[in-house]
Parts: sequence; structure tokens; C-alpha cells
Amino acid sequence: MHYQGICHKMHASLGLTTDQSSSLQTLAHVQYKLILDAIDTGIQDSLGQVVQINWTGRIFCISCGSKTPKSYAQGHCFKCFKTKAACDLCVLKPETCHYHLGTCREDEFAQTVCFQPHQVYLANSSGLKVGITRLPNVPTRWLDQGATQALPLLQVASRRLSGLVEVMFAQHIDDKTDWRKLLKGEATPIDLIAQSSILLKQFAEQLGELAAQYPVGSIQPLTYPMQQFVYPVLQYPNKVVSYNLDKTPVITDRLLGIKGQYLIFDRGVVNIRKYTGYELQLTC
Repeated sequence: MHYQGICHKMHASLGLTTDQSSSLQTLAHVQYKLILDAIDTGIQDSLGQVVQINWTGRIFCISCGSKTPKSYAQGHCFKCFKTKAACDLCVLKPETCHYHLGTCREDEFAQTVCFQPHQVYLANSSGLKVGITRLPNVPTRWLDQGATQALPLLQVASRRLSGLVEVMFAQHIDDKTDWRKLLKGEATPIDLIAQSSILLKQFAEQLGELAAQYPVGSIQPLTYPMQQFVYPVLQYPNKVVSYNLDKTPVITDRLLGIKGQYLIFDRGVVNIRKYTGYELQLTC
């Protein structure tokens, strides 16, 4: 099959789920869709087969649709990169939110994204980490990071507040994923429930002080089961090498797996999210 269109980040969802309630856990298999324009290419069905990805040399802004010589902030033209709130630094570092200073780029973005409930969670992708996400992005955020385990810790009232909690916890554990380690194999299992107890106890005083600065109920504990995820990977690479479509616009290789936002091939990996806005041709 041959497909052509503008690349978007892969859609990840949960398929078969097994209840392991005796140990407060669930196990789910991850399913992927690689989208070119609005077409599902069925990439997961090509596992074990040789596929070809060809960049046509064209890039289009995912915000305004204009053709752009370079992609900024995962799929934006330079104008949108400088003006859209979705491209502001506070999106990557929520604790730096500056809405209260009157300098937010888009009030609508703030109301629909920043001033919405967020979860603070623990995950295991390349090791133990803390992260944050809006409620509608659960469990997608975990799957985009290639987490094999995830456990919600707290629900907070805003994105800035979630960022402040994340920075607090990051004094003790990582808040980033090692992408090379992620793609070398499954992470060693971690008792996230035990880790959450340690973390909440360690920072109980600081959490109380932070909560006192916000309305009652702005920080609430969560008691969800730990979730575990299995990714469609036939084989992990011994050495992680990244394909670069800007330098090598045509990739022909055997697809061995999908994890996070990465396609894992026999001779290299491709971070699909990096090429958001790129016009690609896929043959599989």
C-alpha cells in the first residue's frame, strides 16, 4: 500500500486489557496508528516487513497550514512559533506560567489547557520518573513516553500548579526519559506504589505549604491502580541509531517495533513526532 500526506504524531490507544486486581494492577497492549493527513496507514500491520518512508522535501505548518522551510516546536512555521501559546516555553516548563503577569500569548489556550485539571504521575519508561498531563491525555501521555508502568499520584487544579509539584518531586527522581535506554528494551519493573508512598511522605510538608497557597481542594490524592503496558515490538536494537530524514529523505528498512513515538527498524529508529508537518510517502 502507498500513502502520502502530512505527518502527525502517532495515535496510541489501549487494546486488550487484563485485570490484575489482586495486585492492584492492570495490563494493556498498546496499539498504534500512523496518520498521514487524516488517513490511518495501518503501520502496525507491517511489523516484520520492509517498509519505505520518503520525505518529499516539503513541510507545512500544523497551525496555519502554510508551507515552511523549517519546522519549529514540532510542526510550526516561524511566525506561529513566535505567536502561538502552544509554542511558548511555559508549555515545556509549566512552572514558568506567566498568565498572572498578563503576558500570555492566547487567553483561549490558557482557559482550555492551562486552567484545566492535571494529573501528577509516576511512570517507568527508561527508569522511574515523575510527569504531568491533562486529564483528557490519560493514558496517551504515558504511551507517548513509552512507559511500561504508570501510576497517578495527584490531581491538581491547573497546569502551573502541576508544574510546581513536578519540580518539587524532581528534586528526588528524574522528570525526563532517556530515549536511547527506552529503545534498548523493556524497563526493569518498579514497585510504583511503594515509590509513591515514599515520595508523598518525603514531600508531605512542602505539599501542604503549596496547597495552602491555593483554594481548598486544588491538590487531591488519587488512588488508581498501577497500569502496565506492552508495546508491539518484535525485537529491540543492540545499538540505537537514529534516522534523520533531513539528511536521508528515503528510508527502506524492516520494521521491528513501535514504542513511544518511535518506529524501530532493523538499522535505525525514527522519532515520528520530530517530523510533524513533514509531507511523507509511506509504502508498506
